[in-house]
Amino acid sequence: MTATILVVDDEPDLETLVQQKFRRQIRDGQVRFLFAHDGAEALELLGNRGSVDMVVSDINMPRMDGLTLLQRIQEGEDPLSTVIVSAYGDMANIRTAMNRGAFDFLTKPIDFADLEATINKTLRHIETLRDARRRQITAERAHALLSRYFSPNLAERLASDPAAVDLGGQRREITSLFTDMAGFTTIVEVLEPDVISPLLNDYLGEMTDAVFAHGGTVVKIVGDALHVLFGAPADQPDHASRAVACALELDARSQSFVQRWEKNGVLLGATRLGLNAGPAIVGNFGGGRYFDYTAYGDTVNIAARLETANKQLGTRICVGESVAARAVGFTGRPVGDLLLRGRSEALRAFELLSPKEFENPATQAYLDAFSKLEAEDPGAMPAFAALLGMRGDDQLVTFHLKRLLNGATGARIMFD
Repeated sequence: MTATILVVDDEPDLETLVQQKFRRQIRDGQVRFLFAHDGAEALELLGNRGSVDMVVSDINMPRMDGLTLLQRIQEGEDPLSTVIVSAYGDMANIRTAMNRGAFDFLTKPIDFADLEATINKTLRHIETLRDARRRQITAERAHALLSRYFSPNLAERLASDPAAVDLGGQRREITSLFTDMAGFTTIVEVLEPDVISPLLNDYLGEMTDAVFAHGGTVVKIVGDALHVLFGAPADQPDHASRAVACALELDARSQSFVQRWEKNGVLLGATRLGLNAGPAIVGNFGGGRYFDYTAYGDTVNIAARLETANKQLGTRICVGESVAARAVGFTGRPVGDLLLRGRSEALRAFELLSPKEFENPATQAYLDAFSKLEAEDPGAMPAFAALLGMRGDDQLVTFHLKRLLNGATGARIMFD
């Protein structure tokens, strides 16, 4: 590619000398020169002659001097790298030129070997800047495109470092979160497409906005259900705390969403959430032709099963003990020791509560009743019965009371 250099000087012989000294480079198409006799003519050339890569300008010229020209160039939308030529020892002008943004300077009389070296250095600098700008533009375009399909933090990671989520995986500490709206499949079967489309888009917009606000990554959407990761692809030491805060916001948004659509005559089910923290294999497992950034492992499987357990428990947010232990200021009430399908060991689970709900006197009464349940104290049944009298809509209390009435004891709960 030919570099275009604008030389600005009022010396009549300079144009001939430059053309002669650089004749080989000009013949080989490495450079071409434009010439102006003062700053005003140079600005006119810059405006009318298309792309110029760099400027070499004398200082003392009629109509417009080189320092004024330099200032005008630097004020433009795309400032050019400019080399200033000054009389030997004129340090005041050289200092002014450098302060105004000159890339380098030469002294008169011009040493053409020095001029060639300075031009080559300047052109290398320009190419470095342009290469950095090209990479920036490419990354910005990639990020804009990827943001249409992936969560912002994953899109940013992909745009800046595609190899970071290349094929294969890595073991990471994460919190996995699953959501699912109760009865959504049935709703899809009875509603018209012109209702389902805005409903689902509205719902997923609400959910993903909450996820992104807390730094989560949506790795999969199936219908209304979301799988969200915290702690990947970027490290988040507070991944459990982020997930808990996000779950509470998802719960609040989903309840508001249900109420909003109920006014339109559409009855929706509650959104259930399951959370679990621990190690998982995270990466792109889509093969060579399909991008599928996701996570695998027991941590993820348990989170999915905790989401499903909500239906039996009557809860909306079921959280594994690994999350409760990691999340700062966790507020929740114990559900029991769940023996989930496919696991030989029971898992202590909790119903996540907001701090305000946790401070409710009924929560302390529940904790007292649950302590009796754990101890297989006969007083557990009347304690839960009394709780149901206080809050008749507490489905978790109803669940435990039914267990006790059916002869169950203790906090160990078997799931199919």
